[in-house]
Amino acid sequence: MTPRFGEPPQPGRRYRRRPGVYAVLPLRGALLLTRQSEPEPEIQLPGGGIDPGESPLTALHREVHEETGWRIAAPVLLGRFRRFTFMPEYDLWAEKVCYVYRARPVRRLGPPEEAGHTALWLPPQVAVLSLGNPGDRAFVARLMR
Repeated sequence: MTPRFGEPPQPGRRYRRRPGVYAVLPLRGALLLTRQSEPEPEIQLPGGGIDPGESPLTALHREVHEETGWRIAAPVLLGRFRRFTFMPEYDLWAEKVCYVYRARPVRRLGPPEEAGHTALWLPPQVAVLSLGNPGDRAFVARLMR
């Protein structure tokens, strides 16, 4: 069973299932995160939706690069969680199934390509308090143990 974080689904509301991949990226005592400015400012694990026909690992590499400007290596699946949320950028109520990987940032290729994203380095103890959703926080807290 996949654990759920955040609000429970609202009775009678239709949710679209949206699988996505996200990365915990430790390097030299800090975590590489992304700050998304729109639709609301939020600090997140880098990642996002898996496009139709795309493999999860291909999506992970693409999303991390788009949101941070970094190339990653050696991804290992840590687990997954679900959350039910409204995605204003898509005008969509979604059941997000979030696959979380640990990977190693290996090289900065440039600034983030995705508009409204900024790469951010935080110590894990600060990251666990700063991340915008409880699923991300749980995976970072587990990593710190």
